[in-house]
Amino acid sequence: MTNEAFLAQMNSAAQTACGGDVHLKMHELSQEALRITAEINGRYHTPAELRQLMEQLTGQPLDAEFGLFPPVYTDCGKNLHIGKGVFINAGCKFQDQGGIFIGDGCLIGHNTVIATLNHGMLPEQRGDLIPAPVHIGNGVWIGSGSIILPGVTIGDHAVIGAGSVVTKDVPAEMIAVGNPARVIRSIYDTAKKEDPV
Repeated sequence: MTNEAFLAQMNSAAQTACGGDVHLKMHELSQEALRITAEINGRYHTPAELRQLMEQLTGQPLDAEFGLFPPVYTDCGKNLHIGKGVFINAGCKFQDQGGIFIGDGCLIGHNTVIATLNHGMLPEQRGDLIPAPVHIGNGVWIGSGSIILPGVTIGDHAVIGAGSVVTKDVPAEMIAVGNPARVIRSIYDTAKKEDPV
């Protein structure tokens, strides 16, 4: 199976049965991702070297303003799409088989987890994969320790408070906090400065 065929299957959002060609390809890509992330995380690299390694990981060009503080982890890499001027802080984990789309100018805080796969609920389908993409708009700030679950869209310029678990879409220009995350106010409403973000 080609990378393109694998990504087409993952991007279709169709449940994929355990044990087939898709799973075999997923394991192949995960081995490549493990190799590249081990290189990223295992020793010092200049910003330009990190960008080149991330381009190998994703198979896509990144702009000169891309920033990364290792370590970073992913179990695929080829369905991770990073916009211009993105900064990814240390310890982030991206389960990108189902597609992670990060818009321009985003800040991804320490230890953020972004997941794009669910499993079948029935015991006999537990090994099946159910992909659902995560879309992060332009200028989004995701606070440290947040978890973004499959199928979530975060609108442009939204802010996700540290430690939040985002289970539902967050509208543009809103602040969402908590577990599960709930929208508390607009980013332009400065009256409630005591709210955690």
